[in-house]
Amino acid sequence: MYRERGGGGSKGKMERSSTATSSKGGGAGLNLNGKETNKDRSSPGNSKISSLPRSSYPNKKLSKGEENIVEESETDSEESDVSGSDGEDTSWISWFCSLRGNEFFCEVDENYIQDDFNLCGLSSQVPYYDYALDLILDVESSHGDMFSEEQNEIIESAAEMLYGLIHVRYILTTKGLAAMLEKYKNAEFGRCPRVYCCGQPCLPVGQSDVSRQGNVKIFCPKCEDIYTPQSRFQDNLDGAYFGSTFPHLFLMTYGHLKPQKTSQDYVPRIFGFKVYNP
Repeated sequence: MYRERGGGGSKGKMERSSTATSSKGGGAGLNLNGKETNKDRSSPGNSKISSLPRSSYPNKKLSKGEENIVEESETDSEESDVSGSDGEDTSWISWFCSLRGNEFFCEVDENYIQDDFNLCGLSSQVPYYDYALDLILDVESSHGDMFSEEQNEIIESAAEMLYGLIHVRYILTTKGLAAMLEKYKNAEFGRCPRVYCCGQPCLPVGQSDVSRQGNVKIFCPKCEDIYTPQSRFQDNLDGAYFGSTFPHLFLMTYGHLKPQKTSQDYVPRIFGFKVYNP
């Protein structure tokens, strides 16, 4: 159940991706958002050339096409080394937030999670609470072999649910608001689809603070209305993981970011005349 860290980080990352995917029944949105595996760009006829370093043929003058193949091969090798080294120290939290569809989540500080006061009341809402918490914090457990594959999948799902319930509390703290501020500045939550809002960045919001009552929506500070996220992967997120309070507390905290409410409305017309609605 628990993934090894350090030298086996990449392997753990792959195993976690496989387990998370199976736990969702093959649903979309649980794939790593990292680099794609480098493909061999050389043709079969040039495979011998691309596999040799430049020092293997110092006296041979390469054609322009052969030099390009060698340079691309060396670049691919360097990128592979970099991505491999990055994966070694990836935490569960970083991995989870990097999944496709989880872009709305910020990374919760582990010190916040380790404080039992911040988790008050969550143990009764999440099955396998202790094991799910250990998984989030990358704590190795000696009981991992006791569970069946089905139980391990339940623990994976429980960890995702527990992280969401912790997340909704964290984003109301000073550090959490600051983390979401960076995402808001980069418009990572999407932009308002309303024409007269002119691409105003939005904020995630839940219509209910109770789990499994509705999916996350995006709130536009300009027209003060909510919309469905454009990505179908993000639309599957539970709205309770962001709550109904966050966007309004965010705009109160960062009042200078609140735009002036738009006064423009679309007026239906037929042959230039306003449509009368009785």
